[in-house]
Amino acid sequence: MIVVMKESATQADIESVMQVLRQKGLDPRLTQGVEKTIIGVLGPKEKVRELAVASMNGVEKLVPVSNPFKLASRDFHPDNTTITVGDHVIGGSEPTIIAGPCSVESLEGIIDIAHAVKKSGAQLLRGGAFKPRSSPYSFQGLGEEGLQYLASAREATGLGIVSEVMEPGLVELVAEYVDVLQIGARNMQNFALLKAVGRTNKAVLLKRGFANSMEEWLMSAEYVMSEGNPNVILCERGIRTFETYTRNTLDLNAIPVVQHLSHLPILVDPSHGVGNSRYVTPMARAGIASGAQGVIVEVHPNPAEAWSDGAQSLNLDQFAEMAKQVRQTHTLVQSFSNETSVL
Repeated sequence: MIVVMKESATQADIESVMQVLRQKGLDPRLTQGVEKTIIGVLGPKEKVRELAVASMNGVEKLVPVSNPFKLASRDFHPDNTTITVGDHVIGGSEPTIIAGPCSVESLEGIIDIAHAVKKSGAQLLRGGAFKPRSSPYSFQGLGEEGLQYLASAREATGLGIVSEVMEPGLVELVAEYVDVLQIGARNMQNFALLKAVGRTNKAVLLKRGFANSMEEWLMSAEYVMSEGNPNVILCERGIRTFETYTRNTLDLNAIPVVQHLSHLPILVDPSHGVGNSRYVTPMARAGIASGAQGVIVEVHPNPAEAWSDGAQSLNLDQFAEMAKQVRQTHTLVQSFSNETSVL
């Protein structure tokens, strides 16, 4: 249930409504947008009606929310959410570009990559220190040593750091080193992990599972947000289909659909979406053209020698070209949006 306040509602009116709701054991969440002030209420909608909130000073109307995800819903939060990491705003006026190797391999290597991707326009550096791999015999990451290397790369370049956390017991450790906690596709419904990152003050990059619906994805975001952390960034990284020429199928339908349903920023991961570096740049362009606010891609100076995911990693020259095309596509999309708003 949401309580829509009148434009003429005073701060005292808003506080009165919030107080009444809290006194009855409900959980009100205030959103003061550009045009409307909304109080989202978590709890039984019958209780809200019993309290006669609709007749209180400053209340315009009550609106039921049919979506099972409340905090992630655009009904609860009509304006787009932006998330600041360092001096970059995700969901802001420029596209977010996150780049780096699948796995952190060495201190010198990650610092060199950080300098290179920053020069080409990346605002955040990605790199895996703990790696979930299909085979138990594959490289599993350098662990805390890898996190230390990422922190050194941040110190050397100023780039924000994105790295995956795989289990609740590692959240505190990973959060000590990184700026954005990544939840990988395999852990999208690891509810204990979602709750754990929800209790931090770190931004959370939530990847969609490769066999999960959009609603399940948004419900996972709800788990994080319900613990008090509103800083969730969604990431479409491809779903599993019958196609064999690509690793996954990048579901670009998800971009406009999720933006209609939710206020959270959304990125695309064309590296995992297609699994072949040849197709990463076209799909990065397509993701931005469909409305995504940025991309996350894998980059390695010599993909043939990468310790993991070399086949889908761009080399440094390819990344520079991709970043340029992403910015150009974003500018073009913004020009269409501006023309539409004028009309």
